[in-house]
Amino acid sequence: MASANGACLNHIARESTDIKRLAQFYKETFGFEQVESPTFDFEVIWLKLGSSLFLHLIERNPNSTLPESPWSATSAVEDPRNLPRGHHICIYVPNFDSLLQNLKEKGINVYEKTLPDGKTKQAFFFDPDGNGLEISSQCPEL
Repeated sequence: MASANGACLNHIARESTDIKRLAQFYKETFGFEQVESPTFDFEVIWLKLGSSLFLHLIERNPNSTLPESPWSATSAVEDPRNLPRGHHICIYVPNFDSLLQNLKEKGINVYEKTLPDGKTKQAFFFDPDGNGLEISSQCPEL
């Protein structure tokens, strides 16, 4: 059995019918930067945040019978309180309060809560394709 020592997260993928729109959202909201992409036989955009978080945006296969995302882009869930707890990506942001204000100013519906420790603030919302996102005021210590 192979050891997982040295394993690390390579990237997170999101499929979309409009990867340019989705890329713009992640660049404007979190500061992702677009990086060089390998060539595929479908459109892709690679985004990078910090030194190690990569987001791979993939053109949706038009022949796919699977839902576009956890919530269909044509009927995304409006209230992030209904986000299933296991269906999100969480990003620590040092400017939590200002980013939260920016989301609200853009008309993005946000569900906020504070953990029982009284220090960790969380905000849940959806990207334009209905994928769940969380921002956190605390970075986990590893």
